[in-house]
Amino acid sequence: MRASCPDQARCLHLAVFRRQPIDAQEFRWLRMFADQAASSIANASAFAEPEHLRQQLESHNVYLKEEFEEALAFGNIVGRSRALHRVLKHVDDVAAVDSTVLILGESGTGKELLAKEIHERSRRAHKLFVRVNCSAVPREMFESEFFGHVRGAFTGAMRDRPGRFQIADGGTIFLDEIGDLPLELQPKLLRVLQEGEYERVGEDVTRKVDVRVIAATNQNLAEEVRARRFREELFYRLNVVPLALPPLRARTEDIPLLATHAITEVSKRLRIQAPTLTQADAARLQQYDWPGNIRELQNVIERAVILSKGVRLRLDIALADLRPITSATVLSENDTPETILTDRELRERERANLIKALQRTDGRIYGAGGAAELLGLNPTTLASRLRAFKITPPKSR
Repeated sequence: MRASCPDQARCLHLAVFRRQPIDAQEFRWLRMFADQAASSIANASAFAEPEHLRQQLESHNVYLKEEFEEALAFGNIVGRSRALHRVLKHVDDVAAVDSTVLILGESGTGKELLAKEIHERSRRAHKLFVRVNCSAVPREMFESEFFGHVRGAFTGAMRDRPGRFQIADGGTIFLDEIGDLPLELQPKLLRVLQEGEYERVGEDVTRKVDVRVIAATNQNLAEEVRARRFREELFYRLNVVPLALPPLRARTEDIPLLATHAITEVSKRLRIQAPTLTQADAARLQQYDWPGNIRELQNVIERAVILSKGVRLRLDIALADLRPITSATVLSENDTPETILTDRELRERERANLIKALQRTDGRIYGAGGAAELLGLNPTTLASRLRAFKITPPKSR
């Protein structure tokens, strides 16, 4: 028996098996039942699709809200230096293709801004740009975060949840701090990159996804591969188009531009009058090596703007914890006043000086007699510089 329905492709077929013939009255009852069942199933199907779309839209809205709340005020790449230009001149070529990009650079150099610029110039610009900070995801939640899960897949999985790859379908996914990706999850990421396939946690259904992957790291992944902390095949798959962002100390001529842009954006966000950046202020900012790079500069500028109260930019207070680069901090006993160091030599001398201070203080950074006091630095500033130089203090005895 087939229930009446206008859509022949979705008609309900009701089969009844009985040893005795069905009389007219029973047939009318069966017809009524079939029509009611068809109506119920059709209504359920009609509601299922909007519910699926509602959940997907809800997940998109939650993601966009998170991105809005976490977004920095500085939404453009600012700079005219040759070091930056060498990277930016490749952006259009990279954006025109779907190849995987690996952005290299120290923390705070603007890797996410570069990734967004690539996305916005690509054919995927009308789709989502989804960011995942691999260093901020709990180890046990990586697979669910990347690929999603179904209801009941684990304790606390109260409903189906799409992963970031599903949300980014058709667009771009930015995997920040990719070097922190757990070794056991790397084959699953490799599969997505190679085949565009994945499964949700707790589900056997293989799903397809079309997404452009841009990864970023401040680590030397080649060394991580040699140390067997990163899979070689994944490294080669990510390293198709490497782009290396220069640190701020290699583009000091951009500091006045970055500072001016930061003052404008911070003042607009805080709704206060923007103080003026003088040439003396700009020159003073260029005296620092900024181990935290652009992010550290932005934080200092925001602090100075708040303290200025719309009048004079209070760099004197904002820079109180930072120590400018001077010849006394990097010159050796054999150097003369005429000695000029290259940037690499300068960094090597500073690194050696930090290591020497740590050795003399038995690895102690804080407190009286610690390395920070010996160097005349704020302890948090010293800790930031040690991270920038990838120096691990020896354990105190």
